[in-house]
Amino acid sequence: MTLRIALFGAGRIGHVHAANIAAHPDLELVVIADPFIDGARTLAEETGAEAVASPDEVFSRDDIDGVVIGSPTPTHVDLITRAVEKGIPALCEKPIDLDIETVRACKEQIGNKANTVMLGFNRRFDPSFAAINQRVATGEIGNLEQLVIISRDPAPAPRGYLEGSGGIFRDMSIHDLDMARYFVPNIVEVTASGSNVFSQDIEDLGDYDSVVITLRGDRGELVNIVNSRHCSYGYDQRLEAFGSEGMLEAANITPTTVRKHSADSTNQANPIMNFFLERYSAAYQAELAAFAEGIRSGAGFSPSFDDGVIALELANACLESAQTGRTISLSTITV
Repeated sequence: MTLRIALFGAGRIGHVHAANIAAHPDLELVVIADPFIDGARTLAEETGAEAVASPDEVFSRDDIDGVVIGSPTPTHVDLITRAVEKGIPALCEKPIDLDIETVRACKEQIGNKANTVMLGFNRRFDPSFAAINQRVATGEIGNLEQLVIISRDPAPAPRGYLEGSGGIFRDMSIHDLDMARYFVPNIVEVTASGSNVFSQDIEDLGDYDSVVITLRGDRGELVNIVNSRHCSYGYDQRLEAFGSEGMLEAANITPTTVRKHSADSTNQANPIMNFFLERYSAAYQAELAAFAEGIRSGAGFSPSFDDGVIALELANACLESAQTGRTISLSTITV
């Protein structure tokens, strides 16, 4: 049976989800909702869907099997809540909200139906990262001792986006904080440092352009996260898992595997991918497939709503640590 999907948001990430839904053999994109109706209509024409301006026009229907929420962050809690109340599974982009109290209130309102919500931490579905996670879980490198996650954007987002982003920890690092929990679920300490080394705009917004985070797991595992809002050589995405019996690593991806060797250089390659939509294209497709499978099985979703809560808690702890210079204990974190 084909699953009928509604999409909220016709912006950049909405285009990604719309194309993936339309291309999936077992999914049908039936409606796209966005108050900027012209954008919704354009995307609907490309994918064969209907365009509407209001969420009411989606939730008044009885033929929707799942919703994908790719609209701006301030809309997430309302759309999640309405989907849950309607009994429709939802895949929602991160974060649930920028305010942790709003997120906790949403959690209380939806109660035990939170398991019908999947959070869009798509990097868990990256083929390389997922393969390392599986191999660590089977004990291939013994006990995991250290995890290193490097994530650098090619350039800062526009100032207008940064103003409402919630800052580097809630906007950018939150992906890597969830990736850390993918490998080390129970984080008990957070130490973070932030700096302003290249962007006056970001400093003027009271945010950092470069951060380093150290996490400690409840078994002593150490996680190091390195983030920067710029990178001269592209979208730098690497991961290393080090254990008692070996190490696994995922390097940057280039368009081809061709290497040039000459008198002037050795092992010269194409530049790495320069944008997250290229780098994580396969991850977005696998995430959508997992969402579809979760709808069919009814067994719940991973990453879950609770994963979204904890990731935001960790991001807030990072900000507190960077601002105060203290290590923050998370032994009392609950969801």
